[in-house]
Amino acid sequence: MLPIGPLMTEHRLIERMIALIRQDLDRIQSNVAVDPEFAFVDPVFIDTAVDFLRTYADRCHHGKEEDILFAELEKKDLAPEHRRLMEELKEEHRLGRAATRALVEAKESHLREEAGSLERLLTHLNTLTELYPRHIEKEDQQFFLPCMEYFSQAEKDDLLARMHEFDRRMIHEKYRQIVEGIETRRACPV
Repeated sequence: MLPIGPLMTEHRLIERMIALIRQDLDRIQSNVAVDPEFAFVDPVFIDTAVDFLRTYADRCHHGKEEDILFAELEKKDLAPEHRRLMEELKEEHRLGRAATRALVEAKESHLREEAGSLERLLTHLNTLTELYPRHIEKEDQQFFLPCMEYFSQAEKDDLLARMHEFDRRMIHEKYRQIVEGIETRRACPV
């Protein structure tokens, strides 16, 4: 298996979550069109989507791309087109992180019933549902396969092994951080 195989498999799950986010966005927009006063935003779904985007799409998936694949490609004499594409992909990762942070802020503002928060929330949901499909298509169709040519079979095998190890450690890291965060909050006087 090529090291891009697991990344492309992860893309399929990310696409499914983005489709669910798009459904929620469409539902909210339909409600706003009928009666803006009753545009129900499901904060639990938003929190779930944010957790998925931060943990699975960004930390797990983009983590393997940036920390393993892109880091190794940086050491290679890439064709200008591939180097440009890799920089675009990294910038799109940053845009996704920023839109996710902004979505959280807009959701919190919406829960406090602050003016303009619903529009900001819809904007950030829309940004994410437009960004991810284009980004995934660019990686799958233009970048991943050509970039495999820069690696020997041994390097590909090493990349794949490192990606598996990254995944194995990640769940432990996530939940260690959750426990440490709770411990820190409980140690702080209220």
